[in-house]
Amino acid sequence: MTGTTTTRNFLITGVSSGLGRAFATAALDAGHTVVGTVRREADAKAFTALRPGRAHARLLDVTDEAAVRAVVGDVEQSVGPVDVLIANAGYGLEGTFEETPLAELRTQFDVNVFGAAATVQAVLPFMRERRRGHILAVTSMGGLASFPGVSAYCGSKYALEGILEAVGKEVSGFGIHVTAVEPGSFRTDWAGRSMVRAPRTVPDYDELFEPIRAARQSASGKQLGDPAKAAAALLRVLDEPTPPAHLVLGSDALRLVRAGREAVDRDLDTWADLTLSTDHPPADDAS
Repeated sequence: MTGTTTTRNFLITGVSSGLGRAFATAALDAGHTVVGTVRREADAKAFTALRPGRAHARLLDVTDEAAVRAVVGDVEQSVGPVDVLIANAGYGLEGTFEETPLAELRTQFDVNVFGAAATVQAVLPFMRERRRGHILAVTSMGGLASFPGVSAYCGSKYALEGILEAVGKEVSGFGIHVTAVEPGSFRTDWAGRSMVRAPRTVPDYDELFEPIRAARQSASGKQLGDPAKAAAALLRVLDEPTPPAHLVLGSDALRLVRAGREAVDRDLDTWADLTLSTDHPPADDAS
């Protein structure tokens, strides 16, 4: 760690509650300036009251690309250069894939993927011109390992993971770092107010899905993860000269992501011969 005490300007989407609020509060407590986006005027007033003069709220729907670009441009002009973006806005969609209406799937991607992508695209020209900046986006352990009953959510987070990893390779030469933040289960309202539930229509899934839904609801408010500690971990990586491309947060996330990776490795090993069989044969150098 560098141990620097540099103050920064943060732009954090979705700061009304949950991890977004924890990230913003920790940054403000550390002396940084934070612009936080919210959806409601009442949330905007509550946020600016946290640290008058350093907490700035902006009303924003991240699915409105033009509004995203306008907010970023306004922040650059009226508050200062965005040193750190945390694309946090998002929500969960629960339901088996067969029971999930495609309209709900599209909406999930509109927010979790395209909303984050629009925000990243909006800050990149400024960061690239300055040759510095750190982009972080909150995905999920469900972006590195999938789980039954949240296929749409996992799909959106897998998509965001792929975008972030590629973008990080594209902009590394400009002094811009990109980190995907993969939280496990934290004591937020993700499983409550921030969860949309597809209607149940297929009884065949009852045996698999109903225990999953019941377990998630019973665990709400008792999760292992502490949002304040997640925020402290996030602030720590900002001072690292080589921050991680992937920051997994929580013991459950570490365990489940490792198990998911091991399952992929087993398939690679088991089916290696079949994998290699699909290449053209090597050219015959003797001919």
